[in-house]
This record gives sequence, structure tokens and C-alpha cells, in this order.
Amino acid sequence: MVDSTALRAAFARRLSAMYGTEVPAYTTLVEVAQDVNREVLERAGADAERLGSIERVTAERHGAIRVGTPAEMAQVARVFGAMGMYPVGYYDLREAASSSVPVVSTAFRPVEEAELAANPFRVFTSMLVTGDRRFFDEDLERRLEEFLGARRLFPPRLLELAGRAEAEGGLDDRAAEEFLTLATRAFELSREPVSRGWYAELERVSSVAADIGGVPSTHVNHLTPRVLDIDALYERMAERGITMIDAIQGPPRWDGPDLLLRQTSFRALAEPRLFREDDGRVVSDDLRVRFGEVEARGIAVTPAGRALYDELTAELEAALAGRRVTAEERNAVAAKLWEGQVPRTEAELIGGDLAYFTFHTTGARPGSAPPADLSTLLAEGWVTARPIVYEDFLPRSAAGIFQSNLTSDGSKDVTRAGAEFGAEALAEVLGRPLHDPYELYASTRAASLARVREELGLARLDS
Repeated sequence: MVDSTALRAAFARRLSAMYGTEVPAYTTLVEVAQDVNREVLERAGADAERLGSIERVTAERHGAIRVGTPAEMAQVARVFGAMGMYPVGYYDLREAASSSVPVVSTAFRPVEEAELAANPFRVFTSMLVTGDRRFFDEDLERRLEEFLGARRLFPPRLLELAGRAEAEGGLDDRAAEEFLTLATRAFELSREPVSRGWYAELERVSSVAADIGGVPSTHVNHLTPRVLDIDALYERMAERGITMIDAIQGPPRWDGPDLLLRQTSFRALAEPRLFREDDGRVVSDDLRVRFGEVEARGIAVTPAGRALYDELTAELEAALAGRRVTAEERNAVAAKLWEGQVPRTEAELIGGDLAYFTFHTTGARPGSAPPADLSTLLAEGWVTARPIVYEDFLPRSAAGIFQSNLTSDGSKDVTRAGAEFGAEALAEVLGRPLHDPYELYASTRAASLARVREELGLARLDS
């Protein structure tokens, strides 16, 4: 039996190999990331693995795909469910992006601590909201849904195997091989000609809409390795002649704890595609829709920590309003804001309940009896804290990456009302619960505190 964990790890490897053949610059990105990670490990030693072993970081990937309909989204959930990946979080990029990005998204990933440690592969998955009148009028919505309804992204055999794998916890060797082959093939870039007129009509509304609804299949939009020093990687990619987007998205570079997620990418590359002209001729041309993203993950923050991050982001935007600044100048202003309001130590993050950690007994017995409050246990050496890795995404950062790689801003009629499509609606589409990331992090922390209480023989533990 090939269990869901092994299926997930194998699929991540196959997808990475496939994407590397389609987008050679991705292979360069992975190589540079691995070089930087080795150097950080040599320089920082054990501290480099504070947020995950080097084996985990090296294997870690997140992918991104885009689909067009609720039916396609539900099928995606079945395929990823076979690999122990479940929908976590809700992201409305319609609101997060200043340009035209008419999608809502979730991330499929493992949800248990042991599964994340084994292989944390995650896929950020976006779905068009075709009924949103800010982007699509009634006629375009009708024609778009007809086009999407006529295509088939996932063959019935793949969905059948996915259902069996999820129900039984895995597949036998032969079925596993068939599942992995079909699943990888489903995300390959199509060689079928794209209708020039139809693609151009959608692109005038949104480059993202054209990438989803203007082509006969889905594909990997980007595949993201994890790096331990994203600033060093950014410089090295540029030195290799690869054009990067203008800035690193997310928190600034500063001298305190790494929080949440920092992301950047190289710009979408011109890829040869076949187009069918209105007169029926098939010609070769280029599309720029796929790019190479890289990420540096930090500590998961609590709701209070996230509120602080959002507040600082708003302060930064207000401070820079009307000013033209470089990415470096922007980082300097952001870092100064952080230095004034964000704790500089993990202990202060714990004390302020701003970030998530797990707690572990040390085996030391510094006193006659352990105290019943966490802060004293930490201060006296009874217990140590390990940060919990942020496994999820930031809507503004995701939108920033999307926008930096769009061929145009598209069109968005802000005078029209947007379609209601929230987290509950997305969960209904998926046919499975949409996990709250804060609840997952809190559950991991609570489980570690329960172990501490048991190991120290405490009747209670005040945290």
C-alpha cells in the first residue's frame, strides 16, 4: 500500500520535474535556492533549522493552479484529498488586488503536525467567480460558462482512483503509479491551439481570467521552492540575468524574528503557444502567464499578531502614499515601523500571545516542583519553545505576485456590486470543511501544552 503521505511526496517530486522541463528557469531557481540554503546552514548551524529541518526545507514546494468552475474546484479537492491535502483558509483576491483578479482561493495542504513534517506540499488553488458583474457582464458570463462546461480537466479514471485512495488511505503499487501518472499529466501545459479572439476578449477583462477560461485545460502556474535567505536569492537570480519582479512581498527584512511569509518571483516568461486565428489558421506565438516564485517562511502568528501585521501594513501604505520609492527604500520604512512595534525576541512574542509555538520539557529539574505557569517554566528552564512554521498565505502578497506578472491590469467596473462568494460558499463547492488556519495552529500548540502538563505531573498549566 502506498499511503497518502507517500503519494503526496511522489506527486510533488514529479510535478517539480515536469515543471522544470516546461520552465527551465525554474530549475535555475531551485539550484540557487539550494545553494543559498547550504550557505545559511554552514553559517548559522542549528539556528538555520529553527523553522524546519534542512531536509524538509529542501523538499518543500508550493504550487499554484487556477480553475474555472465549482465542478472543477470540487474535482481538484478529490485529487488532492487522495494525497492527504485538505482546503485551508479562504482568500478573496478580488478585494486584495488593485487590478482585475476575479478569483477566490484556498490552499490544499496537510493539516496534521506529523504530516507537515513528512512533506508539507501545498497547492494554492484559485477559482473564477464568473457571476461577479465588476468583471463579467451577463453575455460574457454565459459564454464563459459554456466554454468551461465543455472542457474536462480530470479524466474519470483519475477521479475514481482519487476516491479510492482517500477512502482507503492509499493505493496498491500499480494503482498508485497510474494515479501519479494521470495526476501529473492533468497539470501539464496543453499543446492544443488557443482561440486568439476568445483569449484576447477575456484578457481585456483580466489576464488571470484569460489564463483560466481562455485555454482548454489547467496547468501549473508556478511552483515554489523555499529558501532560508530570500534577499540573497533575489540578488543572485538578478546576477544570473533573470528578471525578478520589483520587490519582495510580505514583511520587511529586519533584525527581529521572521514572521509569516516573504515571497518574490522572476517575471512571467514568454512561452511558445499555438493559436487558432479567426480564419482557422494555426500559428505560433508567445504567452506570458507562468513565473517562478520563491518563498521564505517564518513563524505563524496568532489573530493578535496578524492584526498587528495588518496595522503596520496600513501604516506603511499611509506613510508612502503619493511617494515614488525603490523597493529598498520601502523596506527601510517598513523595517523602522516594525522595530518600533514588533517584539524582537521569541520570548516576547510568546508573552504577548502574538505567535504560535510548541512547548517541550527539557528533562531538567531546576526546582523542587515545577511551577504551574508557562512563563516561569520557560524562564527557569523546565520547558523550551519551538516556533510553529507559517504554512499558509497572505492575500495581499499573493495578489502582489499575481499583479507583478500580469500582462495588463484588465478592467474592473467598481460601480457594480460584486458577487457574494465567501468561505461558506467555497466550502459548499468543495463538499468538505474549509479549515481555519488559526484553529490548526492553536490545536498544535494546545497539544504540546497538554504533553508538558502530563510530563511534569501538573494538574493545570496557566499559559
